Amino acid sequence: MYMKEVMVQNQVGLHARPATFFIQKANEFKSSIWVEKEERRVNAKSLLGVLSLGIVGGTNIKVMADGADEEAAVDSLVKLVQSGFSE
Repeated sequence: MYMKEVMVQNQVGLHARPATFFIQKANEFKSSIWVEKEERRVNAKSLLGVLSLGIVGGTNIKVMADGADEEAAVDSLVKLVQSGFSE
């Protein structure tokens, strides 16, 4: 398993539009991918799961993956979060 922590940069956090970009990126990988906020962990490929975390700007989240392309998956998602989803 590979994991990185990242702070959500954009002001509104992972609301519907950025969450959709995040999930689309996660689905490009074969690995199982999760997002964790505090003690709650959800499937990063699930829109309802990601939205249920209520991630707002300035929140630290953990992105973790397990599988053949786990490092590429986590690094790519962390980079997307750091970009602020171009908002």
